[in-house]
Amino acid sequence: MKKRIKNIFNNVEKKLDAILIKNSTHPFIDENFFYVTGLVKGIFEGSLAVLYPDGAIDLVVSELEAESASKLNVPLHIYKDKEDFDDTVKKLSSSFKNMGINYTGLSHADFCKLKDMFPKSKFTDVSEELVNARLVKDKLEIKQIKKACSISDAVMKKIPDLLHEGMYEYEIAAEIEYHMQKLGADGPAFETISSFNKNTAEPHYSHGDARVKNGDFALFDFGACIRKYNSDMTRTYVFGKAEKKQKEMYETVLAAQQIGFDVIKPEMTGDEVHTAVRSYIDDTKFKGCFIHSTGHSLGLAVHDGSTGLSPKSNVILKGNMVFTVEPGVYIPGFGGVRIEDDILVKKDGIELLTKCSREFTEI
Repeated sequence: MKKRIKNIFNNVEKKLDAILIKNSTHPFIDENFFYVTGLVKGIFEGSLAVLYPDGAIDLVVSELEAESASKLNVPLHIYKDKEDFDDTVKKLSSSFKNMGINYTGLSHADFCKLKDMFPKSKFTDVSEELVNARLVKDKLEIKQIKKACSISDAVMKKIPDLLHEGMYEYEIAAEIEYHMQKLGADGPAFETISSFNKNTAEPHYSHGDARVKNGDFALFDFGACIRKYNSDMTRTYVFGKAEKKQKEMYETVLAAQQIGFDVIKPEMTGDEVHTAVRSYIDDTKFKGCFIHSTGHSLGLAVHDGSTGLSPKSNVILKGNMVFTVEPGVYIPGFGGVRIEDDILVKKDGIELLTKCSREFTEI
């Protein structure tokens, strides 16, 4: 993890004595804590990582997390209560005049607490530097993401055999999550989206009590989590016999996604990729029906901090960045189609990490 920490400091223009990464309680769990420690189990509520410019780290954890943290070969400081925590952090950091903190991952209460603890210190927001460091994945991160992708791939292939007439959305969602964990996932990357018929026109619909019937769109968007790293993929099927409009929607989205695959290369911006994909869809009869970005960065978080492949995104693509590519066409009251895959940016294009068939399928 030393290399990751040094890379963060190298991206900070201002000279800092240390960076503090503070975990609060759910939902204020900072993925950067796990990025800089390499810890893959536990929540580590109330823990603190003190990072130093030479790549060293001090960890302050509660007795509850001491056993998990002891697996790391780093200085470990175990506290018993809040007063003990305060004393420990003050001893480690009281001499520092300039410290970085992650504004976007810190609760207001914790920010105020740090200001009270270190009234003479100056704090610098390093949230952007943390995002930039995490954008380019190292070998271990890519390995975990690929494992997560292989599990979601395997489960997606099972869906045509799992889905049957009259099945509830929540029923197939439960099946999907069960099969992911049966194949080794630590859990779902996010709440599984399983939608039928007109519900497929809502991109962030999850699942409800609708039942699938002949002629319905059936959209499934899910991911697996492996050692804190995530996958995210979507396929849209038609249950039974498809009508012409459904096929046209699907063919449009499939062609748009292929354009995304074809144009992605290092030194492009996220906006350029999105513009190419959106322009294609807007030149069809489905103009205006693509209502979200082409993709997002993927890693420790499903939406991993970056603006990704989106309008006005100035992210410059580099090798070993991981993104989703997920164009869609949505018609309220009728239905929607989305096809989503995870890709790794390579020096000459992309590596497709999710490989399940993208061909139009009637189940």
